[in-house]
Amino acid sequence: VQIQVEEKEDNSEESSSEEEEDKLPRRESLRPKRKRTRDVINEDDPEPEPEDEETRKAREKERRRRLKRGAEEEEIDEEELERLKAQLDENKQMIANVKCKPWKMEKKIEVLKEAKKFVSENEGALGKGKGKQWFAFKMMMAKKRAKFLRDFENFKAACIPWENKIKAIESQFGSSVASYFLFLRWMYGVNMVLFILTFSLIMLPEYLWGLPYGSLPRKTVPRAEEASAANFGVLYDFNVSLAQYSVLFYGYYDNQRTIGWVNFRMPLSYFLVGIMCIGYSFLVVLKAMTQNIGDDGGGDDNTFKFSWMVFTSWDYLIGNAETADNKFNSITMNFKEAIMEEKAAQVEENIHLVRFLRFLANFFVFLTLGASGYLIFWAVKRSQEFAQQDPDTLGWWEKNEVRPCMLFMPLYIPEIFFFHLKTLFSFPIITVVWTIHFLFSIQCFSSFFFFFLTSFSFIFETIEEEKLVKANITLWEANMIKAYNASLSGNSTGPPFFVHPADVPRGPCWETMVGQEFVRLTISDVLTTYVTILIGDFLRACFVRFCNYCWCWDLEYGYPSYTEFDISGNVLALIFNQGMIWMGSFYAPCLPGINILRLHTSMYFQCWAVMCCNVPEARVFKSSRGNTFYLGMLLLILFLSTMPVLYMIVSLPPSFDCGPFSGKNRMFEVIGETLEHDFPSWMAKVLRQLSNPGLVIAVILVMVLAIYYLNATAKGQKAANLDLKKKMKMQALENKMRNMKMAAARA
Repeated sequence: VQIQVEEKEDNSEESSSEEEEDKLPRRESLRPKRKRTRDVINEDDPEPEPEDEETRKAREKERRRRLKRGAEEEEIDEEELERLKAQLDENKQMIANVKCKPWKMEKKIEVLKEAKKFVSENEGALGKGKGKQWFAFKMMMAKKRAKFLRDFENFKAACIPWENKIKAIESQFGSSVASYFLFLRWMYGVNMVLFILTFSLIMLPEYLWGLPYGSLPRKTVPRAEEASAANFGVLYDFNVSLAQYSVLFYGYYDNQRTIGWVNFRMPLSYFLVGIMCIGYSFLVVLKAMTQNIGDDGGGDDNTFKFSWMVFTSWDYLIGNAETADNKFNSITMNFKEAIMEEKAAQVEENIHLVRFLRFLANFFVFLTLGASGYLIFWAVKRSQEFAQQDPDTLGWWEKNEVRPCMLFMPLYIPEIFFFHLKTLFSFPIITVVWTIHFLFSIQCFSSFFFFFLTSFSFIFETIEEEKLVKANITLWEANMIKAYNASLSGNSTGPPFFVHPADVPRGPCWETMVGQEFVRLTISDVLTTYVTILIGDFLRACFVRFCNYCWCWDLEYGYPSYTEFDISGNVLALIFNQGMIWMGSFYAPCLPGINILRLHTSMYFQCWAVMCCNVPEARVFKSSRGNTFYLGMLLLILFLSTMPVLYMIVSLPPSFDCGPFSGKNRMFEVIGETLEHDFPSWMAKVLRQLSNPGLVIAVILVMVLAIYYLNATAKGQKAANLDLKKKMKMQALENKMRNMKMAAARA
């Protein structure tokens, strides 16, 4: 006699403390709830015969095979299939959310193992008939794909450079200091792309397929400079040396349209890579800015201002006690400032006093900027006068006085301005913001004022000098040929006329000189930064550490104390250096590579200095406040850096005796030459029509209108968000008043 026994679920109610645990699937529920049959043994029935070992093993093997693959001849009814599917979904959800449960770790591990076991045993049973194997195969491939994607993400995370160092700094100093090193790593990636473009498409093809050193005058050190071309001082200064006559600078490249057996178009590649580097830099900076702006809510942040400060001000990545104390003091100071600002907003301030203080601050700004500009102008004029004298009669300072002005002014002049601002404003946050703006202004002003003074004035003088040099070279060639012909007797034919490239007079190459100046500034900036860290941080920390025991006062908490890591100064110095790279890389393809070495060594050197010599800032800011601001300054620096380069490409004639564009009136003429020789005539006509000024102006107008439309749309969406926030606040206030009335009515 066979009877059907159906398993019943236990629906008894538990206590409130065990409600979460009741949601946990029991061991019985991990099996499929199907109707099963079992034999009821009658007393009158004879005892079953014992099975032999082979029969028992065969039956066990068949049972395991059916459990593993599922019996294809047996069909599962719809009700049981739905129940099994619900259990599978429940266990999968448990696998995904078990880490969020407030259980002990042993319990989580046990539940996770049981859920995974149930899913692996019963997942293939959802198919029907022959579709079971295909369904099981799809599930297996989905699991393998998910595992591959997870392992690939882990591999990408492991390949991120300096992640452990930045995490250690983040735990020691907070996310604000770590944001500088994240920015440095991002700049390292940008410069790596620029270096790959310049090295693979400019420097390497010229080295492999171009004419070798000594084959042309532009690729040979002059005879008068051969003795000192390999000296360390000459190499360090990148003056007339072996470094100048190499693939590192613009003047070494030949103006042949194609080079090598692959017919590589070097002038075209040089021009397109320069434009490509500028375009890529704009795209990557704009993309980073849009990502940061997208993270912002886009509305006002004055709603529940103090509540947000209470619950979101703490930095949970801090793992150091001193940094935690500084963060606590910083939050306290932020609350005091917010309360003072709130009180000041409710009090009518003296508008005349505010205007006078603003006028005084702006007067100090323009006065300091004017003095800095005059100092640079005076140093540049002196350097131009010294350049016309004998270098042996000049001292070290007379040869290099421009670079100290460029490098040390942004370090010390903002400190003077900072002292004046502290006497004018009471809020520290205003002082810091003004200091950042001034530091950025002085660096931009000094760098670009120096560039326009030295580069453009020198370039215009060189262009005028080229006319005289051309006439002298023509006269020299005529005299050499005349002397050679006079040396021949009668009508005899002599050997071919040959002059060694080192003996040929050559004209000035202003592109190479501009590139050399930026290389010198970059290397000087690197050395200045490292010396400043060694003297200002390391030696100061050693003095405070070892002399504190025998000093009259506490050196650690008094004067001089340990130095704090200046986030704004370091970030702006990084932006300033990157602006020089963008400006000079067209004339010195080696600049991205030099900057990569600088950033690589700076990461290790500054990480060591921060961990060993610096202390956390007494006033800590959120890193998110400065990211968009710094990227905006980087975009402005990029724009100001590329405008002079584009002006030179379009307006100034290249040097006639050096570079890939020599012999052309303008650098961009290489595009027309390529279209004429390498493309069909109809394509050249189409491109000429597309470059028609009327069509270009129309396209620019359409782009301006599109930008205006998108800007207006963004402003409208922002206003709509603000209206929705106001409506939600009003609705919340109405609900609050309604609840209060209902509570009063019940009372």
